[in-house]
Amino acid sequence: MPEILVIIIIGAIAGWLAGMIVNSDSSSLLLDIVIGIVGGYIGQRLFHNMLNITGNHWINLILTATAGGVILALAIKLIRRGTR
Repeated sequence: MPEILVIIIIGAIAGWLAGMIVNSDSSSLLLDIVIGIVGGYIGQRLFHNMLNITGNHWINLILTATAGGVILALAIKLIRRGTR
C-alpha cells in the first residue's frame, strides 16, 4: 500500500508542475495526479536514466515524471485546441 501512496504523491507533484509549466487550464487535482502518473511512465520510457541530474532518487523521479507530464499535458492541450 505505501507504494501506491508514493506513486500518487509523486504523480500529484509532477502533474502540478507540468500544469504550471504548460499553463494548463486544469484545476482538478485528480487530473493532475493522472497526468503525473501517466507522465511518469512516459518520462521513464523516453528518458530512462537520462535525467539523473541529482544524487537524490526521489528528485530524479519527480523530474522524470514532470518531463513526461509536460509532454502529455502539451498533447492534451493540442488535442483540446483541435476539437474546439
